[in-house]
Amino acid sequence: MTVLRSMALFCLAAVAEIGGAWLVWQGVREHRGLLWIGAGVMALGVYGLLATLQPDAQFGRILAAYGGVFVVGSLLWGRVVDGFQPDRYDIVGAAICLVGVGVIMYAPRAGGLTGP
Repeated sequence: MTVLRSMALFCLAAVAEIGGAWLVWQGVREHRGLLWIGAGVMALGVYGLLATLQPDAQFGRILAAYGGVFVVGSLLWGRVVDGFQPDRYDIVGAAICLVGVGVIMYAPRAGGLTGP
């Protein structure tokens, strides 16, 4: 159950961070205004909060693993929201990132998920 909770938190964090960054981008680059920027900043704050809810207590490990989730989430966001079409190298790279996430976060360690 802890692994499922962790994975769900990573997904929620990705939506908050990528969505927040996209909202700021829209507000600045697409001239949509301060409301968009403000909403983006709030979403980025939610992302920061979600990262603290991970069961592992190691900040560096959480953020390193989240980097792989961010790569995959960014490609998915681009596909769904902006019509970006990832090519096979994007997909292979994203799969490699997810393998890295699995190794960093869920490899057996002394002390379990929250071990050293």
